[in-house]
Amino acid sequence: MARRRHCGGAGLITAVALPGARSGPKCAPMTADISQALDDLAAEFELLGDWEERYRYVIELGRELEPLADSERSEANKVRGCASQVWLVTEPRDDGSVHFRGDSDAHIVRGLIAILMRLYADRTPAAILAFDASAAFAALGLAGALSTQRSNGLASMVARIRRDAEALQQPRP
Repeated sequence: MARRRHCGGAGLITAVALPGARSGPKCAPMTADISQALDDLAAEFELLGDWEERYRYVIELGRELEPLADSERSEANKVRGCASQVWLVTEPRDDGSVHFRGDSDAHIVRGLIAILMRLYADRTPAAILAFDASAAFAALGLAGALSTQRSNGLASMVARIRRDAEALQQPRP
């Protein structure tokens, strides 16, 4: 099974180490383009055979989420419309990008949050709003692999990310 290692530091994502690889995973700078992040995820998923391996990989991705403080697991940060407990913290940055952190009480949902973080974190609100999440999930095969309940929860998380991005695009009084 593929392994993903946390490299630490802002703006870094981890590379995938696949079975039989001779060297460990290497850190790569986070791509500035959401489409490239999607292509990278699709390539990682393609290297994994069946959906059982992909599910294990998604769960592994969730283990690498940035931690939330207990105080951040609040009603204000809770994502509505998810069967599991899901919290999402939105942090505007000085450079105009938006950083997201999230957590859940369910392993597979933590992995789905990690996928969303790879796609959306540290992007501008305009880039976030221009991205077609439904097409991305279809490209990754998630649309058909998730239960209706998980798909609805994923849609709720995307809606929350988009709502926060829209709010950040509004002029400040």
